[in-house]
Amino acid sequence: MTKQLYQLSNSHFEFPNPTHALDDPDGLLAVGGCLSIERLKNAYIHGIFPWFSEYEPIMWWSPSMRGIIELNEFHVSRSLRKHLKKHPVKVTINTAFNDVIEACQQQRQDVEGTWITSEMINAYQQAHLAGVAHSLEIWIDDELVGGLYGMMQNGVFCGESMFHHQTNCSKLAMWALVNWLKRHNAHFIDCQLENPYLLSLGQKVLPRSEFLTKLKQASSFKIPPTMWQAQELIAIYD
Repeated sequence: MTKQLYQLSNSHFEFPNPTHALDDPDGLLAVGGCLSIERLKNAYIHGIFPWFSEYEPIMWWSPSMRGIIELNEFHVSRSLRKHLKKHPVKVTINTAFNDVIEACQQQRQDVEGTWITSEMINAYQQAHLAGVAHSLEIWIDDELVGGLYGMMQNGVFCGESMFHHQTNCSKLAMWALVNWLKRHNAHFIDCQLENPYLLSLGQKVLPRSEFLTKLKQASSFKIPPTMWQAQELIAIYD
């Protein structure tokens, strides 16, 4: 059967089955719609995410191969442990969401251009206010030096982007996130695409069908009410 690119309706927030995504470009499922909170929530719960550049239409993806990090397979190098011992940091969650997403945008822009457009920033800021988008921050001497942000509605943290202003601070953010998710018996981190940097931290790549099965298994997870309250994370690297 020939696959077709779906045009999303503006009158409802439903998506086609992710398995209907195109083979070329790999994973492109649909275009159009909006970035409202309800549409974003419905997308992520079905393993779909938005990804597009400035002046392009909104594009929605479900790639044939999906990068994830199993919490028990996260790799912490000996050098990272030594670095943390010499350079201790403070870790917080949801205390500087806007600063984190803007820092991620700037770092991507400086390197290769960015898909974190002003439209995307506004959408995820609204999702943060609605309690479904979250940030984790790394601080040294009260200076924000690293962090990440993403979406979480069930047992899966869907990572969107990260940044660092000092050596190893994005790795420290990922390590803290993994430990925080472990404390709450969450399932895994969705990294969306295969990435050499994340592969070095333990990322593996699954076929779409296997990823969607794992996503469904995580759907019964109930996020504790206090999990994403703005707070400092104590002894998070123990």
